[in-house]
Amino acid sequence: MAAHRARGQRAGLTRQAVLEAAVRLVDREGMTALSMRRLGAELGVEAMTLYHHVPNKSALLDGMIEQIVAEAVPPEFGAATWREDLRAYAHALMAALAAHPHAVPLLLSRPALTPRNLRTLEAVVRMLHEAGFPLPRTLDILYSLTSFVVGQAAAQAGSIDGAGSLASLDPDAYPLLVRAAAAAGEDAGAARFEYALNALLSGFAAERGGA
Repeated sequence: MAAHRARGQRAGLTRQAVLEAAVRLVDREGMTALSMRRLGAELGVEAMTLYHHVPNKSALLDGMIEQIVAEAVPPEFGAATWREDLRAYAHALMAALAAHPHAVPLLLSRPALTPRNLRTLEAVVRMLHEAGFPLPRTLDILYSLTSFVVGQAAAQAGSIDGAGSLASLDPDAYPLLVRAAAAAGEDAGAARFEYALNALLSGFAAERGGA
């Protein structure tokens, strides 16, 4: 019966379904719960069945990143100004990572240059180049922006509350840090993200000539 079920499930199983199940499993239980055996059980098939759709666990991890990044892709790059496009992409990527906090370390540890992700990168580079940025600079902008967003998401995923931690310091020893943290408030993360994003975009624009 088990073999029959594995064959039947394999016939209807797809790479997309495997990746979606892996992301759901990690969302629910964290990265330590992910194994080919556990994922197979989640899908009702033998672990070996999964290798018809992902050749190894490394490919599975890359595919999971692909799934998450795909959630952040705006419908069309180039439909607005380059600043608006980059802002929309940054916010969409942040939202996607916030929805999958257990998977954020994956984006810090591997490039996941799958065809789908490469098409996204190509679209961003094309949009920036058509907006007047030299090709090498488009990569600088792309990596600066994504590194910033992933870093912010990693801080949130790790429950790093900088303002809260600083506010609890000894005010006699660190008066300015404590006052600054208290003034920022407990929910300053979103405002801080927007401030840093604006600074990045303004820096990109200044180098391009202010447009």
